[in-house]
Amino acid sequence: MSASPKGEGRAADYFAGRALVLVRRRLAQALPVIVLILVGNFLLLKLAPGDAVDAYIATIGGGDAGVIARLRAEYGLDQPAIVQLGLYLWKAIRLDLGQAVLYGQPVLTLILERLPNTLLLMASSVSLAFGLGVLLGVAAARRVGRPEDTAIITLGLVVYATPGFWLGLMLIVIFSVKLAWLPLAGIETLASTLTGWERVLDIARHLVLPTVSLALIYVAIYMRLMRAGMLEVYGLDFVRTAKAKGLTDDRIAWRHVLPNAILPMVTMLGLQFGTLLGGSVVIESVFSIPGIGRLAFESVVNRDLNTLLGIVFMSALLVITVNLIVDLLYAQLDPRIESA
Repeated sequence: MSASPKGEGRAADYFAGRALVLVRRRLAQALPVIVLILVGNFLLLKLAPGDAVDAYIATIGGGDAGVIARLRAEYGLDQPAIVQLGLYLWKAIRLDLGQAVLYGQPVLTLILERLPNTLLLMASSVSLAFGLGVLLGVAAARRVGRPEDTAIITLGLVVYATPGFWLGLMLIVIFSVKLAWLPLAGIETLASTLTGWERVLDIARHLVLPTVSLALIYVAIYMRLMRAGMLEVYGLDFVRTAKAKGLTDDRIAWRHVLPNAILPMVTMLGLQFGTLLGGSVVIESVFSIPGIGRLAFESVVNRDLNTLLGIVFMSALLVITVNLIVDLLYAQLDPRIESA
């Protein structure tokens, strides 16, 4: 007998109300975290020698004291550190992240221009790592103790121990230099007039190598986590009951064991989003992708404090948003979490 429309509406209202409560709770916890991150990073960066004006003067070959003093006054670097911190926090509340000394444009505009490239790389990498980790984990768990299981675990350990930048360079040498199958660097062909699906395919070809380089490191983690979860669920009573009923191994694995074993991977997905942002710094630099990871590297080298703090602020917002989405998804998959 199907549920009545009134019952379905009540269930939808219940889940919506539960999600709203969870969102409010997480936002209340996130605000002090963001403030602490901004204050901590600001003070740590101020302790480092030099500033953005020193780096800028060095790149142009020097300048007189008057020019240096004028630049420091223009960017507010002549104020005491506590005053700079207060002004920065007040501006950050209004999403005014200041001017990028190195690029001569607003930091927020600069970040928003490069953010889509980083999000595209991270989305493709997470999708590949998660999907491949699930498949390999299921395959290893179903063949536990056999040569296939040992081979999958060994391959995962080798990939996990391989540095991402070295893997990226080797992929460039093989598939771009030797075989000439894929583009060498960038997010799309420069000065290209491609539009529509042609441009989508061009971007996809450019993303293959950086996506594989960033994803393979996390495949081993997801694979081992999935394998452990599958083996744990296989030992539960309901699996033995399903076997006693005569269900096939494939049906038990994919319909009964997998949905229960995949929950820890959802948690790990949210926890690793921050490390993915860190990994994108290396991968974007290797493949010359104009994303916020490469922008962060350039800001550190050139001591562009405003841009670096803006990237930290935006990264904190991204991590909090992703973890909020994961919490909502987890509460939907397992209502016991929300009840607790």
